[in-house]
Amino acid sequence: MALLTAIGAAFTTVSGGLYSVSSADDYSTAEMLQLAELETEVEQFDQSIELVAAKSAKEPSLQERLEAINARLAEMEASIDEVAEKAGDKSIVKSGSSKSTMKVSGRVHFDAWGFDNNDDTIADFNGGDPENRLGFRRLRFGVKGNVADNMVYKIEMEFAGGNKSEFRDAYLGWTDLPFLQTVLIGNQKRPYGLDHLNSSRYNVFLERPFVIEAHNQDARRLGLASYGVSDNQKWNWRYGVYNQRNVQGLGNYLDDHLQLEVTGRLANTIWYDEVSGGRGYAHWAISGSHADSTDNANNENEARFRTRPEARSENRWLDTGRIAGADYFNLLGLEGVVNVGRVQVVGEYQRTWVDRQDIYEDVAFDGGYVYVSYFLTGEHMPWDRKSGTLGRIKPFQNFWLVDRCNGGRSAGWGAWQLAARWSTADFSDADILGGVGDSFTFGLNWYWNPNARMQFNYIAGEIADRDTTNGPASGEYDIFGARWMIDF
Repeated sequence: MALLTAIGAAFTTVSGGLYSVSSADDYSTAEMLQLAELETEVEQFDQSIELVAAKSAKEPSLQERLEAINARLAEMEASIDEVAEKAGDKSIVKSGSSKSTMKVSGRVHFDAWGFDNNDDTIADFNGGDPENRLGFRRLRFGVKGNVADNMVYKIEMEFAGGNKSEFRDAYLGWTDLPFLQTVLIGNQKRPYGLDHLNSSRYNVFLERPFVIEAHNQDARRLGLASYGVSDNQKWNWRYGVYNQRNVQGLGNYLDDHLQLEVTGRLANTIWYDEVSGGRGYAHWAISGSHADSTDNANNENEARFRTRPEARSENRWLDTGRIAGADYFNLLGLEGVVNVGRVQVVGEYQRTWVDRQDIYEDVAFDGGYVYVSYFLTGEHMPWDRKSGTLGRIKPFQNFWLVDRCNGGRSAGWGAWQLAARWSTADFSDADILGGVGDSFTFGLNWYWNPNARMQFNYIAGEIADRDTTNGPASGEYDIFGARWMIDF
């Protein structure tokens, strides 16, 4: 208030010019002291302003504060992404003593089978009247990973046999090799038969066709094989040398004769629609094998072709038995796939020639299948160009059903697929009466999500010209099958 009074007194003397101030002689001593006090207060006021300005200059502006906050948020987002990447990594174990990794995988397939309207002769093929079945078709658990610098490994066990556990894939190998690309040694699939090279997680039908299973029973054998793919992924190939005996439940092969086979497959994806994400493609492949199956083997030769009725029966209904006098056999396989959107057509043909010694006549067996599948909900069957096999189906909408907070329910219906397959195989020739099989299978698949689904199959078939204790016999059958499955 004193400052305002002094300023008011000073301005009362203003006259003439803009700031014309009277001389000091016109003021009393009291007024002069008041003016000096005013000047001091004005100077102090100026210093206060300068101090405030200096302090304001040192503090960040609002814009600078916003930029600092944004920078911090960016750091936090980067940290979150790093955590999410580690959390989503399937490599759940990392060795502290090396750069090796381990990924866990598994699958559960629970089956129900019913046999209906079978002719009496079917009991002769099955070793008794076929009985309905409930149980695990597959119950697998395995690990795989990488070992520095370019090695890989995999161990997968099958527990569906109860106390008779077996191994499936069990190998070690190398990747990124010159020319050979990938080399694996151990138990692995022999490279013929598309339906066998496809994973059971992705196959359209519950069981594989007659000829594919008979020529490549359980598929995996001990072997040394190379796998490769072209840079543009149009071509892929695999070839190797294998022992013919199935040792998944034995662990070892023991015999004076190795009974080796040399086999390979060359596959070509001749069309792949990149624009649609692979909803359209076409594939063909040729495979072959030369197998040395001598009669001199101590533990019987491996020239035997047998299979079940494309369902889980107790015994194989087509069976050549051990072919007497077999010296070697050659196999040729052809396969083709065309996929246009929700529709897929697949077919295969295989033929085997068995060369026999001494008095035995050479024999030949063949067979094939064709199937058509159709997604009612519009999805398509994905294709893996690197391996030339089917990929994982991804529904447009997963299956789910929940109660809503405001009442009522919400649901997603998954993906629905219809399929039909015709299959045939002839394993009777000359003195070998392994049987002739023909079947039609209708399939319905309900995909709940990319890792789980339910399958239903109805099979109507006939086995003819099959050797039994009562001589050659024929019989018709009807089979129903269902499977609930999940993999991780």
